[in-house]
Amino acid sequence: MSRRDEFITIITAFRAASATISDEQRKGLLRQAVHNYGLSVEEATEILQFLGLVVGREIDYFDVLGISVDDIHGLDETTIVSRVETAHKKLYRESLNAGGRPRPDGRTENDWRTLLNQARDTLTDVEKRNTHIASFENDIPFDTETSTREVSTTPEQIPSRHTESISDEELSPTEPTTNLPLEKDGMVLIPAGNFQMGSEEFIAYNNEDPIHTVYLDAFYMDKYPVTNEEYKEFIDANPQWHKPQKWYDRSRLSAAILKQYHDRDYLHDWKWKNYPPGKVDHPVTWVSWYAAMAYAQWKGKRLPTEAEWEKAARGGLEGKKYPWGNSLDIAFFDKVLNLNKTAPVGSYPANDYGLYDVIGNVFEWCLDRWDQDFYKNSPQQNPLSDGNIPDLINNYKNIKETRVLRGGSWPKNERVAARFSSPPHYTSFNIGFRCVKPATTNDAV
Repeated sequence: MSRRDEFITIITAFRAASATISDEQRKGLLRQAVHNYGLSVEEATEILQFLGLVVGREIDYFDVLGISVDDIHGLDETTIVSRVETAHKKLYRESLNAGGRPRPDGRTENDWRTLLNQARDTLTDVEKRNTHIASFENDIPFDTETSTREVSTTPEQIPSRHTESISDEELSPTEPTTNLPLEKDGMVLIPAGNFQMGSEEFIAYNNEDPIHTVYLDAFYMDKYPVTNEEYKEFIDANPQWHKPQKWYDRSRLSAAILKQYHDRDYLHDWKWKNYPPGKVDHPVTWVSWYAAMAYAQWKGKRLPTEAEWEKAARGGLEGKKYPWGNSLDIAFFDKVLNLNKTAPVGSYPANDYGLYDVIGNVFEWCLDRWDQDFYKNSPQQNPLSDGNIPDLINNYKNIKETRVLRGGSWPKNERVAARFSSPPHYTSFNIGFRCVKPATTNDAV
């Protein structure tokens, strides 16, 4: 079988599964044709068109999740939602485990996860689901004879058609990445790819817009905020970061550190080296940005950039207010977890990346300098508001500018796009942090 025949076989199989492709899928299939099968763009486009792949037709979300309308016929709403959620979770995890390789359908894995989320959000909402079903019931049936016929492999027998131009850059092959574990050493994988950062819903704040596309390399993030127990290990190993027994005790090295890198409330609720009773697994609070930087460096990690924090917090969802969608179970937050108080880490629900307490426990320090207008000129790839990451890590003790805070301890008000700031020496009862580290080939399984 020739390489051209192989490409036709792949497209025929793809067509049998779905007649619908997006423009990005079309470009992905053309990339495969050119780089994997030695075809020209014109030849590949003719094959796609002749086999009946339609660009822009509405996608069947049931097909995306591998279920059908018949599968849910007669089921109660709770069972339908459960079946959709189960199918979504399985496919989403499989996609995360696939790394950065291009998919056979031409999508990137990041694009595929976005589609999976769209399918879940549509099919778990009864009104949206019924509208979606109705849209397909009104469709003109596809000619099954055409969809299953054998296609000639002779170029002259495939009709020549006008083809839309596509740039060399768009045809550049996607760089494959090594498989990475979804979890490692208490951290979860945040895959490489684009996401939509920011919000235009709360323009009054004048710091969350415009919404802009950001590409981030893959990285790992702590599943939970750093706990009191973990922070105690740090200060036991680094006595210069102890809380002094008295502010005026100038004989202790920690007092000098405290004066320079913290306000007077550093580890306010601790008794020197001991965290408050009963809060071993609560997030550490009353820590400054300097202290968070020191801890992260000691662990061989770092603080997340603002973009990394927001992508991780969104959990793969696009355009949502919260890590789980556009609504919160307010009764849960109000009555069970007592707003304005910390709770044991893991008390707040995980998002689709497996991160807990992204909102609802503490604000979290980020690496970036605060810049209200940063989104208006933010770099598209791995943005950072000041300097570069190695310089920030190596010289953090000399930094004086206000830093970014994300997340929040009041979930009724805090959204994944919300931005806050404080001086780097500032501490508070509701400020903590979590760490990240880049995902490298050394992490591969």
